[in-house]
Amino acid sequence: MSEQHQPGGTVANPVIPGFHPDPSICRVGDDYYLACSSFEYFPGIPVFHSRDLVHWTQLGNALDRPSQLRLPLGMPSSAGIYAPTLRHHDGRFWLIVTNVGDGGNMLFTATDPAGPWSDPVPLPDVPGIDPDLAWDEDGTCWVTVAGISQLRIDPHTGEALGPAHRLWSGTPGALAPEAPHLYRIGDYWYLLIAEGGTERGHGVSVARGRTPTGPFEPCPANPILTHRSTDRPIQNTGHADLVQGPDGSWWLVLLGVRPGGGTPGWHVLGRETFLAPVTWVDGWPVVGDLTPEIAAPTWPLQPVPAAPARDDFDQPDLHPRWISVRQRPAELCSTKERPGWLTLHAAGGSLDEPDVVFVGRRQQHLACAARTLVDPSEGHGGLAVRLDESHHYEIEAGAGAVRVFARIGPLRTEVASLPMPTGPVVLGVEITPQPPRDARSGPDSLSFGVEEPDGTFAVLATLEGRYLSTEVAGGFTGRVIGLYAAAGSVHFDWCDYRSH
Repeated sequence: MSEQHQPGGTVANPVIPGFHPDPSICRVGDDYYLACSSFEYFPGIPVFHSRDLVHWTQLGNALDRPSQLRLPLGMPSSAGIYAPTLRHHDGRFWLIVTNVGDGGNMLFTATDPAGPWSDPVPLPDVPGIDPDLAWDEDGTCWVTVAGISQLRIDPHTGEALGPAHRLWSGTPGALAPEAPHLYRIGDYWYLLIAEGGTERGHGVSVARGRTPTGPFEPCPANPILTHRSTDRPIQNTGHADLVQGPDGSWWLVLLGVRPGGGTPGWHVLGRETFLAPVTWVDGWPVVGDLTPEIAAPTWPLQPVPAAPARDDFDQPDLHPRWISVRQRPAELCSTKERPGWLTLHAAGGSLDEPDVVFVGRRQQHLACAARTLVDPSEGHGGLAVRLDESHHYEIEAGAGAVRVFARIGPLRTEVASLPMPTGPVVLGVEITPQPPRDARSGPDSLSFGVEEPDGTFAVLATLEGRYLSTEVAGGFTGRVIGLYAAAGSVHFDWCDYRSH
């Protein structure tokens, strides 16, 4: 993501674009590590590394084995893995998270954040979602959860060491006090929470107390961050975590969205990870401007190489950016069966089905394009843009034809078709932001087509993007662009993704 070092002493927000919500961060020496929610996708919990808080590289996914992560086929989209907290304590990395729908709260550890991570330690007595981990001076481990309540645990066994008790729960009457993080900073323990719900009313509030159990006094300036009822381009700001920079400055990582189009504004990339500066006034954190360009940190930035646009599927294992829906059985997804190709064997018949065999990557740019060379001689499959089972567009090759399908809520239709000889074909999608024409205008358009041998892109259909947005579909995820098999076996020689 080296393009995020901008001229003029600024850096671009979001620092991790695309569907990377609920960021949690920890610092170990000169290194920063960050983890995000992953919901119904496997592998789960992407883990990132940075040396400067601005440029991030994905190290892997913490939950990359079925023994760590169960996402049953009956689990709805936007269930699954919610809001991890990542911490470093006593020489180990600790990751606490909720699997909504299968297993509840659980704890994982690793000596290397790139993995391998342990199998889960179940936390049957820890209620709710959004669990946080904090240790006090005598080594007591505190878990604080949405609501906001707290209890002591033995992090090695998962045993609760006392009952849960209620803490401060934010602004009286505010919706959804959640995402708690507890820190010892100076003479106080600070309790940072989100409130207002993760939609347009989202915000960040804070309280402080002399002990980790309180009592907590609220900051008189709460919420310390919210963009509700403003015209700012970044909205839904919340679910924050604090970290200290190498010069002693403080920073906030948080989620936000970039809505586009008319009313009510549609965001399509999901909730993304943003960075904001923090100063301290009278013992309280004050959050600076959260804008698409912020002043660069004072320390030297360390850009990282941009990820290659094309994946040739030449490696035995897929890059950690590739994710699948609920599961990825090795017998249905392989780069070894036909070396240099990704082979997918169909299970579910289409992206409408929870067991669809799908390998995708998050859409990370508002303007982008994807292409893939597909051999459908043994089946049907193609290239899809997915939000959930009921909201997706795809271009599919097989049986001598290329077809474009649209699924919007209860409706599924074949939008366009083109006769094609059986054999490899390059399928593609172009995603283009659109200026509002009127109050109902969507944020972008998606053009699906076939790339000719001379490089010409022949568009079969152009579809409106708002139907693949959270404001239409609901839920907590963003678009994922990927490859799928609908029948038989489908082979993909390469796939590329480029921003415009």
